[in-house]
Amino acid sequence: MDNTQQPEDTNGVVAPDLRLRPPRSPRVRLGGYVQLPRMLDKGRASIAEQDGEYHYACPLDQHFLNFAGLDPELLRQELVAGKGDAEILEWIEANAAHGRAPWEIVQWSSHFEARAPADYETREYFNGLQKEASLLREDIVTWFDLLDLDDYISFGGNA
Repeated sequence: MDNTQQPEDTNGVVAPDLRLRPPRSPRVRLGGYVQLPRMLDKGRASIAEQDGEYHYACPLDQHFLNFAGLDPELLRQELVAGKGDAEILEWIEANAAHGRAPWEIVQWSSHFEARAPADYETREYFNGLQKEASLLREDIVTWFDLLDLDDYISFGGNA
């Protein structure tokens, strides 16, 4: 692995440099939760001032935060403390306002991964973003599909 792929220890936090590469795919799971590893990458990169065009606690992150019942600033404090993914998951399980059963996490993650624009206005917005990314990709249906495509082409990939 070259140095552009290695997380860097900045401000006491091992963080990916999101100016050089995207965060993990929203499909990657931690504790069964989709989106969580991506949000943690963005949070750590933000602390290290290496977040590029990415934003911690963005509207997509808010879906996870609301489902779990977490304050993004309290979670950020845990990231500032330098905790790794496993330690963060333990903290989430101990501090989430909404204690979720494993089946609830599986259902939420499956639903969230399959989420697509549901109304006309949102579909138009989605289609505009997809058009900017690639006119040739007819397989882009969900928000996660669009995020993965955008991450890929933003760092030099050919759609």
